[in-house]
Amino acid sequence: MTGLGNTGAAVLAAFFVAASAASAAQPGTIDVDVELVLAVDISYSVDEEEARRQREGYVAALASEDVIRSIQGGPLGRIAVTYVEWADSGFQRAAADWTVIASEEDALGFASRVASAPLERGHYTAIGAALADAVNRIETNDYTAPRLIIDISGDGPQNQGLPLEQARAMADAAQVVVNGLPVISAASGRWVRPVEVNLDDYFRDNVITGPGAFVLPARTEAEFREAILRKLIIEIAGALPSPGEVDAEYGNRVSRAP
Repeated sequence: MTGLGNTGAAVLAAFFVAASAASAAQPGTIDVDVELVLAVDISYSVDEEEARRQREGYVAALASEDVIRSIQGGPLGRIAVTYVEWADSGFQRAAADWTVIASEEDALGFASRVASAPLERGHYTAIGAALADAVNRIETNDYTAPRLIIDISGDGPQNQGLPLEQARAMADAAQVVVNGLPVISAASGRWVRPVEVNLDDYFRDNVITGPGAFVLPARTEAEFREAILRKLIIEIAGALPSPGEVDAEYGNRVSRAP
């Protein structure tokens, strides 16, 4: 499986940087506590049933009382969130675009849009392009927040697209924290495919970045649902996860130059 090559990667990176610079400091923005991109892998390594179950996990978490309480407990009591499904280097689709959530009604409406969106698929796993797209979505939206977060899930390492080092450098430059949710299996099955790398370590070493960035792995469908719920609460509340439940770096990630 081949990537975009150095020229294509450079062009893609330049596009996102230019778009980000052009959109900075737009007037009339809305203040929120957190800007959160939920970036979910729907490449063909995740079968259709698994992709739908991932959505169901996010929908259940977004509509949960614990998440709503975390949102309302912030200084402003509202967050801005978008749900993006990704696969190939040119495949990033918002199942639900940017929405302010400040109430149970808001949360249920957003979850409903995620649940009812058409499910599209892509072939490859272009994590770097997904991160670059998520950074651009944060840089070009109508919101401002003290905390900017990309929450990215995936069931395998990158096999196409913008180098992860460049994508993480873009996130660092935009002061965006990237947290990871690797979906792991030691054996083949309906939930996830087996992988040939230690996906916990891969996400920690190659994907996450920023102060307090962490990896929270999931190995079963039930664990995936629990991980999503816990991860959202941590990110919205601005808390640090306990060392016993996640693989955390607590802000020691060094920014990488492109």
